[in-house]
Amino acid sequence: MTGISAEFVDALQFWATVIIVVGSALAAAIHALLTRETPSGAFGWIGVSLLFPPVGPLLYYMFGINRVRIRARRLDRASRHGLGAHQPGANAPLRDYSAFLDPRRYGLAAAGDRLSAWPIVPGNDVAVLHNGEAAYPPMLEAIERATRFVYMTTYILETNTVGRRFITALGRAAARGVDVRVLIDGVGEYYAWPGRRAVALLRREGVQAARFLPPRLIPPSLQLNLRNHRKILVTDAGLAFTGGMNIGDRHMVTETGGTADLQFRLAGPVVRQIEAVFLSDWAFATGRQSGVSRRRIAANGSAACRTVENGPTRDTERLATLLATAVTSARERVLIMTPYFLPGPALIGALQAAALRGLDVSIVLPERNNLPFVAWAARHGLGELLARGVRIYHRPPPFAHTKLFVVDDDYALVGSPNLDPRSLRLNFELAVEIFDTAAVARLAEHLRDTRADSRRYTLADLRRRRWPARLRDSFFWLFSPYL
Repeated sequence: MTGISAEFVDALQFWATVIIVVGSALAAAIHALLTRETPSGAFGWIGVSLLFPPVGPLLYYMFGINRVRIRARRLDRASRHGLGAHQPGANAPLRDYSAFLDPRRYGLAAAGDRLSAWPIVPGNDVAVLHNGEAAYPPMLEAIERATRFVYMTTYILETNTVGRRFITALGRAAARGVDVRVLIDGVGEYYAWPGRRAVALLRREGVQAARFLPPRLIPPSLQLNLRNHRKILVTDAGLAFTGGMNIGDRHMVTETGGTADLQFRLAGPVVRQIEAVFLSDWAFATGRQSGVSRRRIAANGSAACRTVENGPTRDTERLATLLATAVTSARERVLIMTPYFLPGPALIGALQAAALRGLDVSIVLPERNNLPFVAWAARHGLGELLARGVRIYHRPPPFAHTKLFVVDDDYALVGSPNLDPRSLRLNFELAVEIFDTAAVARLAEHLRDTRADSRRYTLADLRRRRWPARLRDSFFWLFSPYL
């Protein structure tokens, strides 16, 4: 019996390689076809997988499969027990809000019942805090006064002067026996580079600190999407802070001329919902589940509020659908301020329809953006809004990171989401609906004052762009689903 020839071995290796490469490309393409939410996403990954094997299937394995959704299905939402939460969906029960809501908002409230797990709860106080100068002192005070627990989530915790103050305050709370837990996004933590990262400093202070989906090579997890962009601070005193503000020197606008933003201090029953969101994220990141505290939070103000979670573990169009519904419910005005503006077709259509109905539809964007390529992509899409009467304004520096969405005089949605695909589809976000004339009036006034200090951007301005700028804007617009 003769041995196997070298030619046969070479041929066997060649065909085995072909089968593996082609098989992996086909498998990735079929998986993308069956699981991607949009035709553009499916086409993109199918093309990458089939045209660039074996790199394309490897990229799809690393970045295209939503393992977050797979993991989240295994977790029981124990933190929701006793809070009146339900599973969102078309068959979710509708609640009776006639005791405290204006009848004009019943339809919007019903939509929220179907899109959010949480009910609208009355009796909340909403304080608006401008920039780090106004937001950080009460946040630090809340940490110092805590006696039972302090829970905090942030996308970025810098390790500069402001960040160290928070790390020290959290360490002191842990030292006096308070249950202190801090969750930092695994990619956002790298914004503290160079220098020691926040989780290591927190653990040195005795604080329970965890990273949300940190990047790693083995096993491979290099997700740049699926980030936890939520901003939460909640304590046993019945206080919660949320908004768009991270923790760091950059938000001390008077001192650094850095990034302007708003934070919101909430007191009242809605705080329990925000606490439950943190505990759910903590269970996801650490595998350790906890129930919300049982201490009753008394009514503290006139605002009715509801927490709205958004993220790739559930209906990815939840927040976008709620925003479009809110626009269609408007009777007089829709005022928006956002740093990144790349809305989907449904929201664009709703804004166009509102402007055509004669409503005041105004959108305030930064004149100078910290992410220029996002601003370039956004500018490409402004024409269809400007042509229908939507007013666009560019706010002069400092860069405004503020996220505000105001409808008429009695509804606002605030929190961490931007109006871009990353917030509306790819990241974990936290928003709070506010049904209240007093609180919304303050936000509308802030928006109108900002608009008055901003420069209106017209259709003529858009058309005056030179062709290199148009080409650049159009090029980056092609990547808008991933910006």
